Amino acid sequence: MHFNQTNNYKRNILVVDDTPDNLRLLSAMLTAQGFEVRKALNGKMALTACHMVLPDVILLDINMPGMDGYEVCQQLKADDKTCEVPVIFISALDDVVDKVKAFDVGGVDYIAKPFHGAEVVLRIENQINLRLLQVKLQEKNFLLQQALDNLQASQVQQIQNEKMVALGQLVAGLAHEINNPISFIYGNLQYAGQYVEDLVNMIEVYQQEYPKPTPKIQEIAKDIDLNFMIKDLQNLIGAMYRGSDRIREIVLALQHFSRHDEAEMKRVNIHEDIENTLVMLQHRLRETAARSAIIIVKDYGNLPLVTCYTSELNQVFMHLLNNAIDAIEEGVENKSSTPYSLLSTPQIRIHTEVTDLNMVKIAIADNGLGIEESLRSRLFDPFFTTKPVGKGSGLGLSISYQIIVQKHQGNITCNSSVGKGAEFAIEIPIEQPKILLQV
Repeated sequence: MHFNQTNNYKRNILVVDDTPDNLRLLSAMLTAQGFEVRKALNGKMALTACHMVLPDVILLDINMPGMDGYEVCQQLKADDKTCEVPVIFISALDDVVDKVKAFDVGGVDYIAKPFHGAEVVLRIENQINLRLLQVKLQEKNFLLQQALDNLQASQVQQIQNEKMVALGQLVAGLAHEINNPISFIYGNLQYAGQYVEDLVNMIEVYQQEYPKPTPKIQEIAKDIDLNFMIKDLQNLIGAMYRGSDRIREIVLALQHFSRHDEAEMKRVNIHEDIENTLVMLQHRLRETAARSAIIIVKDYGNLPLVTCYTSELNQVFMHLLNNAIDAIEEGVENKSSTPYSLLSTPQIRIHTEVTDLNMVKIAIADNGLGIEESLRSRLFDPFFTTKPVGKGSGLGLSISYQIIVQKHQGNITCNSSVGKGAEFAIEIPIEQPKILLQV
């Protein structure tokens, strides 16, 4: 959009003709009408002039030595800088074929020689007015697209906010309700274990003191398989310990993951947040009928505490890890018909490091199907998804983009090729700017 729409601006017209008399005539005629006119005697001079100062309209002769007008026009239209400049052909050739070719190479109008001054001026003004309308239309389209993008971003943010408030309340409520009974069970297992051990010791003492039990006692001991039960009791108590400890671990991970009451930025251990997210996803990592268990390879660097919105960063980890699992499972389903490099063991690799720019980088890579190049440019668009209908909303990566780029002043990228998996890498500053911390 090179048009200057101020009233005092003189329209810049470039006249290209190898005949000096024509140049002088057109220059005098257009200058008298208030145009600023530049002249070029051949195609090369015209191209150079266009790159020095972009004209508003070009009057271009067809028959010129070396490079004819058709070739000049083709080069102008092939250049991003000059492709939108209107080109009006001027030629003594008045054959229909010549006119058609002029329009084919990108010309917008055609004036046959000998020309009339009023006609030339009128056609130039028509193209200038048309171009102004095109510029205004492009500006309106740009504003409309910008408004649409803002609306979509607002919708995504609103959906995300409502989703996280509801999820945070649900998770906090579940964690609280589960935590009370499991704390009771876990706290009393130690005493129960001690009581059982004392009872077993008592039974063993009875067996030593009364080696010949009565027939009724012998019958009961046989029915309950007393010796096996005594040996298995310790295993049962140990399993109960491990089970209750696992529940306590999940409850703690739920509390850390939601952190719905922590709206401010704070310094956190990124690795702990990743580990809490992995705990939440254990059910998806286990072996299934279709595949073996997904192995998590942790390549953790030495990270400092990072200032961030913890709950929202946890959401990003959840989205990326869930997507990695989905990619692996989709790869297993399509392995027979799609070029696919899934290893014998499905794998997700998590790499962390501090970059030279004082940023923390977290990369999550899978050995799933990979993403086609034509789709990668749209991955972070709201409501765009590569998953089948019903399996994805198209919000996960868009939300992640907003959290990383807009809220943490970082960046998120995807590196992938079909059949070789995908890697999503996020980078956020170790310390957020003071302005953001004060907002």
